[in-house]
Parts: sequence; structure tokens; C-alpha cells
Amino acid sequence: MHERPPDGIPLRVPSLEELGDALGAAATVLRANAAAAGLGAAVPTCPEWTVRDLVVHQGMVHRWAASHLRGAPDTDPEAIAREGLASSDLLGWFDEGATALLQSVVDAPDDLEALVFLRDAPSPRLFWTRRQCHETTIHAVDALSARLGRAPRAEETWIRPSIALDGIDELLTGFVPRPRQGVRHEPLRILVAPMSTTRAWLLDVALDRAPTATRLELDAGVPVPAHDAVLTGEPVEVLLRLWSRGGGPRDELERWWTDTVSVTWS
Repeated sequence: MHERPPDGIPLRVPSLEELGDALGAAATVLRANAAAAGLGAAVPTCPEWTVRDLVVHQGMVHRWAASHLRGAPDTDPEAIAREGLASSDLLGWFDEGATALLQSVVDAPDDLEALVFLRDAPSPRLFWTRRQCHETTIHAVDALSARLGRAPRAEETWIRPSIALDGIDELLTGFVPRPRQGVRHEPLRILVAPMSTTRAWLLDVALDRAPTATRLELDAGVPVPAHDAVLTGEPVEVLLRLWSRGGGPRDELERWWTDTVSVTWS
């Protein structure tokens, strides 16, 4: 039994401008790699998908998110997906959705009232920009994997460390602790401590409750909390491993993570 985790630090999110820029960059990477791979190509990081499935999914999500930013949420994402599947120019359809999403980010007021569905979320305008930044980034990695024919290595991606760190934070403190994720396990404490930064996260998993995630700053001289396992690496590498997109062999902790943590967006 571990001691009570230390008090965490508050949410710290990149600026709207940085997240918007990263969203646009990820959409560009996704589109370019989808075109290079071909719509019929398999997606190694999403074994049941072709590139066509990937582009339709992301184009649907962009339109759905844009509708929330406009204050008029679309209630039928499946109809949007059917529209994409029926398009004679799927990549053009994707471009239209990505452009509309970015414009919706620009046009949305700072005091937007809209759905947010993650724990400890920022304000709705920032929430949706952040969510789509990370959603599109991970699926752009999928498109890159389709072009390469394998999961990419961290150094083969375009992702900035600051964006990777925020993606780690969103996953660990936003997605994983939600009761609906159903993450249950014998008591286990995992320290996620990327290199080249003092930022870290302590994840406590138990059988009888949803996990808890605590943000930490591991400054010099600060004792490291007790833990059972540690996940480390450069920020982009850690992000890819947590989303099961990492290249190379998986260690025991990664296999446990993939088997135990199944992230859903809704």
C-alpha cells in the first residue's frame, strides 16, 4: 500500500494559437500521407482500417467538433461519415472539414458555452481546439504508418515536445480517470516521467474505483513518489507509446497498458 499521492499541480495548457497551429499541421500531415499511401492502403496502427476509413473518420470528427464550436452541435455523426464515404473526392472533402474546423476555432467566442466531456477540462473553446489538436495528431500518425507500412518512430514524426506533453496530460488526467473507461486492476502506481522535462504524472489504478492521475513537477531535490512501474522516454515517444502507436518492441508495462486501457472519446 502506497502513501497518499502528493498534491498535484494545476492544469497547464498551451495557448489557443499553439494548439490551433498544431491542429493545422496535423491535418496537413494526415492529408499528405493519406494521399501518398493511397486510400486503399492498410493502416498498421489501426489494423481494421484502411486509409479511406481513417480519412472518413477524421473528416467526420472535424465536422462534428466544428458544430460544437459554432454552438449548433450535430447530432448525427454517422450521417456525416456516410457523406464522406459517398464523396467522389474524399481528400477534398477532408480538406473542407479541416478548414471549416479551423475557421470555427477562430470565430468561436472566448465565453463559448458548449459540451466538454473530459475531466478537468479547460474552457469550451480551448477544450475543443485542444481535443482536435490531439485527435488529429494521433490519426496523422496513423496516416504516416500507412505510408511507411509500420508504426513510425518518434523521430520520424513532426510533433513538438510541448504538444506531446499536453497530449500526455489530456490522456492521463482527462480520459483514463473517467469511470466509463472501466480501467480496473489490482493496485498499481505508474509514474509517467518523460525525459527533458520536469513534468510527470502519477497514475493510481485500483480494483474498486476509477484511476486517479496526479500532475507532478520533479524538480531537482524533490523526492520521487513511491511507484511500482515507470514509463519514460522523450515526450513524443511517451505519447506514442501511451496511445499504442509506438514502433519497436513493447515492454511488459506497455503490453499491460494496451490490454487494460481502452480509450473512448464520448
